Amino acid sequence: MTELAFSKLWYWFLLMAVVCYFIGCFNFAVLIAKIKKKDVRKIGSGNPGTMNISREFGLKVGLINFLLDACKGGIPAIISFFIFRNYVFAGTNVLISDFTRYFCGVFVIIGHIFPVTMKFKGGKGIASTLGLFWFCLSCEWAWNILICLVVLLFGIVGFIALTEWGSMGSLLGVTGMSIWQGIVFVLRYEAELANVWVVMCFMMLLALNVLTWTAHRKNLVRLFAGEEHRTSVRKLSHGKRGMKEM
Repeated sequence: MTELAFSKLWYWFLLMAVVCYFIGCFNFAVLIAKIKKKDVRKIGSGNPGTMNISREFGLKVGLINFLLDACKGGIPAIISFFIFRNYVFAGTNVLISDFTRYFCGVFVIIGHIFPVTMKFKGGKGIASTLGLFWFCLSCEWAWNILICLVVLLFGIVGFIALTEWGSMGSLLGVTGMSIWQGIVFVLRYEAELANVWVVMCFMMLLALNVLTWTAHRKNLVRLFAGEEHRTSVRKLSHGKRGMKEM
């Protein structure tokens, strides 16, 4: 492994932050709705995200939107992984790629939720965040691709199908994958958990949870008050309307 000092990296971090933010600003839900000659912000719940697209145009179109958003969250992280995977921060054993993957992801999610191109009123970041974890957990061990897929399909979708709590199912999925990645970091860096870069890796995971949970704060208030609208997977498969965005 080659050591690199922060003084030789700071401009890379600045570049990644700016580029990833503007990648996050590109909203596929808006594009898909525009292709169908509609404005996603003026139909259904008005939220430019996967769930609103699914409710308006059906589950197949929603799946396309989910995969595009997932790639938006994951591809920048994977690029940074391949650029920095053979480097460690100077004086440590901390892989630079462990930090940059989630650093890129955080700024993509910030751009998705607070896009300057949409007056800082974007989506809620679930699809892109799940995609980020899917890519990041799979980049080192290819078999994690299947495990993450099982988690997504049978864990998150299964929870939503059983409870019809769409927002809670999605948020628990994000938190669950954060814990999974956190355990990997603990095992990898158990001898230097107090190192500032290790701490920053955990801070990136925390930031992803804060961003997505905060974006769903209204949904959570309604859920705890017993007023949250149910998310029916069966109805989504038929593109039904009348349910509020998770």
